Amino acid sequence: MPDSTPVNREKPGKSPKSRKRFWRTFKNQKYLYLMSLPFVIWVFVFSYLPLWGWTMAFQKYKPARSFFEQEWVGFEHFKTLFHDDQFLLSLRNTLAMSTMGLIAGFVFPILFAILLNEVRISFFKRFAQTISYLPHFVSWVVAAGIVTKMLSTDNGLINDLLMGLGFTHQPIQFMAQGHLFWGIVTLSDVWKETGWNAIIYLAAIAGIGPELYEAARVDGASRLRQIWHITIPGIRPTIIVLLIMSVGNLLNIGFEKQFLLGNNLVTDYSQVLDMYSLKYGLGMARYSFGTAINIFNSVISVVLLFTINGIFKRTTKESLL
Repeated sequence: MPDSTPVNREKPGKSPKSRKRFWRTFKNQKYLYLMSLPFVIWVFVFSYLPLWGWTMAFQKYKPARSFFEQEWVGFEHFKTLFHDDQFLLSLRNTLAMSTMGLIAGFVFPILFAILLNEVRISFFKRFAQTISYLPHFVSWVVAAGIVTKMLSTDNGLINDLLMGLGFTHQPIQFMAQGHLFWGIVTLSDVWKETGWNAIIYLAAIAGIGPELYEAARVDGASRLRQIWHITIPGIRPTIIVLLIMSVGNLLNIGFEKQFLLGNNLVTDYSQVLDMYSLKYGLGMARYSFGTAINIFNSVISVVLLFTINGIFKRTTKESLL
């Protein structure tokens, strides 16, 4: 006897009911959609539309020619890039400084936020927080000048202090020693951004319920135990999200710090990928070569972002995507 069960012949996809639900939601929240429309257009114009320019990396681009008149060279610029010793040197410097900055940029703000949260004198707490994030609003031009002056051999504060304490008998030329450059950049960034980066951790700490601390005090937990078992677990989701975003931008550290603090004596340690792109791409009118460098940065950033996101998703069940 043939099976009389009706066969569902609807094509896979959204059912009519779900489509109606979508349009009902759209109608109810139409003003929210309209408010978000300018931001969507802005992201498309400035983030997605420029991706068309990536085609330059596969061409021998000449500004005077139209798109269809350009000479296509395939992966020639990428081959040149990976065989260039200056590129490998810039990649080493970028990874070294970004990794040091990533570690210091997380450890110091978290410690500062936790210590500041433990201060019970409200006036001192507000004063310390205000002083700590003021350097963030100082441009790197001014900040680099301050750092250079403090490390100067001519009445520099650091050299005067070291000689006054008897650690050295003559000024140390900090800015002329390449092996010290990575540390100088990292410490300068810590001084400038620690207070500002700590704000988000202070906000996360403020969101932890005070009843947890009260229960811990009733159980006899010390302040150190409260930090370890309540404060740090309470801000862990914030730490993970910020860490994932920072790892995704590991190669995009800019060039302001390195350009302003560097000099000809420390070029082998100060040149990063952005400076390399500016010097050997735009500076020499090799636009296709410069585009290839930027594509490399973007692809590696995306790979790092999805990799670290996947690791945290499997280990901590928390992720950005």
